[in-house]
Parts: sequence; structure tokens; C-alpha cells
Amino acid sequence: MNKQVLFTGGVLALCLAASPLQAKVSAEKAAALGGDKLTCIGAERAGTESGVAEYTGKWNKTWPGVKADKGYDPGPYADEKPLFTITSSNMGEHAEHLTEGMKALLKKYPDSFKMNVYPSHRDFKPADWVCDTAKKNATTAEVVDDGLGTTGISGAPPHPMPQSGADAIWNIINPVRAWTEKVTYDTADVYTNGDITWGRSEFKTLNPGNNPEPGERGAYSDKINAYFFQKFLLPARNKGEVAVGYQPNNFKDDATQAWQYQPGIRRVRKAPEVGFDFPIPPSGLRTTDSDYVFNGSPQRYNWKLIGKKEMYMPYNNFKVNDPSISYDDLIKTNTINPEYMRYEMHRVWVVEGTLKDGVRHIHQRRVVYADEDTWLSLTGDNYDNRGELWRVPMVAYFYSQESGTYHRGVSLYHNLTSGAYEATYLVNERGNDWWRINTKLKKKEFSPEAAQRAGQ
Repeated sequence: MNKQVLFTGGVLALCLAASPLQAKVSAEKAAALGGDKLTCIGAERAGTESGVAEYTGKWNKTWPGVKADKGYDPGPYADEKPLFTITSSNMGEHAEHLTEGMKALLKKYPDSFKMNVYPSHRDFKPADWVCDTAKKNATTAEVVDDGLGTTGISGAPPHPMPQSGADAIWNIINPVRAWTEKVTYDTADVYTNGDITWGRSEFKTLNPGNNPEPGERGAYSDKINAYFFQKFLLPARNKGEVAVGYQPNNFKDDATQAWQYQPGIRRVRKAPEVGFDFPIPPSGLRTTDSDYVFNGSPQRYNWKLIGKKEMYMPYNNFKVNDPSISYDDLIKTNTINPEYMRYEMHRVWVVEGTLKDGVRHIHQRRVVYADEDTWLSLTGDNYDNRGELWRVPMVAYFYSQESGTYHRGVSLYHNLTSGAYEATYLVNERGNDWWRINTKLKKKEFSPEAAQRAGQ
């Protein structure tokens, strides 16, 4: 058996190509979730000879030696040393476990980009209610409205036993993640000559379906999936602008909606369409739907579930978010300082989106690599309309003791054509403005009236 492509059931990949399958599965099949072979999310418990760790799930919201119930912590693996380092000179030895984007970065930046590979760990488990929800979704949730929505109970991936690309992309849109986040973060857009354009934002989100309180969660048939608030502090041309809005659960008759306060006119106005390939300030080096590697409406792509692979992935990245690291030390030309990034061998779901006929997007094709234990997207390969690999997004998640979930930290967006890159969600120099996660936020904090108040 080829260990690089691992599907439970072996020939599932062939079945996917041969005929459409229902999203929900039988009660008999779903009974395997949380059993000896599968976790409640549908991940395989077993480790592999190539280095994927066995799933232990022994910790939730804590670990030995944790120093506080919130804020930065070096994590349980801080004393580990790399097993080896992948560089442009030895990448051929590891090619089967590297994404196309990683290979391209190693080739393009032989003196700057490398991958320190550490022991693999799968020690953190979701809350019990997440497991209960995932198990219920397995036998009830279905993709609806030609792929523009899904049913199911919110708070866990709707399709823990995915059978199609549509199932998988809705898991990616709804992974195991935090209820709320609040932060002031920095953004560095770094160019080949060493120049940096800086951005800074006050930022918060609210995901109602991830509320840890029983009775407060809903369903994927509810109108709102997530609320967002962003106030721009840098660059100077954007200072004082405020954007608020929401992302819906179903995109059949709705879309991501936003309202914007503009200091020049001191008024809030409905913003134009902000989804898909809308460029993100300060320099447009990433698109709206590249946040989290992929998010938002799946409607412009045909989605295919390629398979499950064992690959080196950014994982357990506590260190890169350490407040003791200065931006001068972290932000370098071509890419961030690779000594602060951690890669481990993990199994990932590989999902491919191909642009539909008759619609536009700057990415003609995109490949998403989603963690089997959480469905969080770890990295991706984004291709231009000539079919050339163009942009490589990558998210350095850390485990949050405050939320009991993995949470996004430093996020990278490399442009292979221009050589520029963006490092965003930087909090290393933010002091008391470091991430606060799962603190109570109210829906009214994301209203047009809230944007008006914040802008004045």
C-alpha cells in the first residue's frame, strides 16, 4: 500500500471519481467515530512508519507546565530539537512529503527558505461537545443548494466522513476552531528590495456556532456563520477606516456582507462585494478568500477530494508567535526567519478547486491541505490563469489553552512571481494586545452602528 495516499477503505478515491455519493453516512458506519481506529472527527488514530504520530488526545485546554490560562505559552514541545532540516539541496529525498508550494519556495529561495522538521505530535483533543456534534452530523448533514450550503449542527465539521469535494470544502469552511477572537495585529508586506509596507488593525470575530455554552449554538441552516470587525490603524492612508459585517452559512441567496466607516465623510456605507478575490490591504498580496488558506463562498470552484496524504506541515507553532521575538529578527527578505517555524509529519486531506466555466477569479486552480485532526487548512497551492503556481499561503497555528482549539498565528502569503510576501496576524510586538480567544463578545459589536462609534 502506498503510504503517501491513505484513504480509509482503500479504493474510496476511485469511487469518488465514478459516482456521486450522499454526504451523510449510515449509523453503522458512523459508529466507528470515536472508536479504536477513528477519532470523533474522523481522523485515523494510528501513527505511520514515515513519522505521523499516533493520536493520543490526552490534553484539552492544558498541558504539563502550562504557565497561564491565557496568552502566550511556549507549549509542551519547547525543548525539542529538529530531527532534520529540508533545504533546496536535499529536498529530493523528501519530495513525496512536500507540497508543490513548499518545493517552489525551496527552489526559489535556496539561501532563505528551509524547513526544520520536528517530532510529530497529536496530543490535543476537542471538547466533548464537539465530538458529540460531529457524530450527529455524520448521519444527518448533507450538502444542499448545489453546493452553496450544508445542513448539520454547528460547532463541528458537518461531514466527518467526507465522500466528495463538496463535503470536504464545507468541513474546511467549518473546522474545529474558537468561538471568538480579539487582537491588535500587525502586517508586513515585504518586497524583494527589502522594503516593507506595514499594516496594523484592531480585529475581532464572533462565530456563534462555536459557542462553548450548551444551548447557545445553532445549525448550519442559521443565517450567520461569523461576524467580523476590523479597524485600520496603519498604513496612514487607511487609518481610521472601520469595516464590520458577516459571513453567511448558505450562499444561495446571500453573500459576505460588509459596512465601512470612512473618516473622510464620517459616515458608514454599505461596502461593495468583499468576497472571492477582493484584495486585502495594505498591498493586496492576498485575497479575501485566502484567509485561513480558504474561506468564504465555495461557489466559483468545482471541488474534488483528492485523497489523504502524509506530508510535512506547519504544526504546533508556538515559538513563531513568541512576544520575545522582535520583528527585526522575524521579518526577513524573501520569507520570515525559518528558525522560528516548526514542521511535523501529519496526515492531511487534499482538496482541489478548479474554476468553473464562465466565472472569474485570479486563482484558476487551488489546492488546500487540511489537517485530519481539525480540518484547519495548514497550507495551499494557488495557481494563476495560465496554470502556473503563483501564490503559497501558510498558517502557523498554535494550540490555545484559552479556547481549547488550535488558533491561527503568523500567516504567510508568498508570491512566487514577484518575490514579495506578506506576514500577517503578527502579534509578537503587541504586548497586552496579544490574542484573546473565547472571551465573550456581543453581536452588536459588529453592527454598522459599532463601526460608526469606532471611527469617531
